[in-house]
Amino acid sequence: MEQSVTVDVGAPPERVWEVLTDVEHWSQWTSTVTSVRLLDDGPLRVGSRARISQPRLPESEYVVTELDPGRSFTWVATAPGVRTTARHDAQVLPEGGTRVRLSVSQSGRLGSVMGRFYRGLTDRYLAAEAAGLRARCEGAR
Repeated sequence: MEQSVTVDVGAPPERVWEVLTDVEHWSQWTSTVTSVRLLDDGPLRVGSRARISQPRLPESEYVVTELDPGRSFTWVATAPGVRTTARHDAQVLPEGGTRVRLSVSQSGRLGSVMGRFYRGLTDRYLAAEAAGLRARCEGAR
């Protein structure tokens, strides 16, 4: 089960990428994240691990499984019977700005059950994150 939201941001892709990959500061621009702590030194890269705390959700450890610098990254959290995949894509708009797609999918034996259980919350979180990202990228640093 996959859920997603797309938002157009009036900022260059470099700015959007800077904000998206500065994961330890996400709590400054979205209420859906209490904290993110990178568990490895250095910049975000394939294999990087992060511990994420979110309201109303269990704390999770995500591992970056894909990263295309300046364009997208995917990270995955696993729990018994559930695999949560979160993808963050940014593409240049011909008229300027950046189109961002945020998506979350649940898979595994319990993935569809968890996806349905958290469906409304996930929709609200994706919308809030998209709005917060746009405001952060379009606003002053």
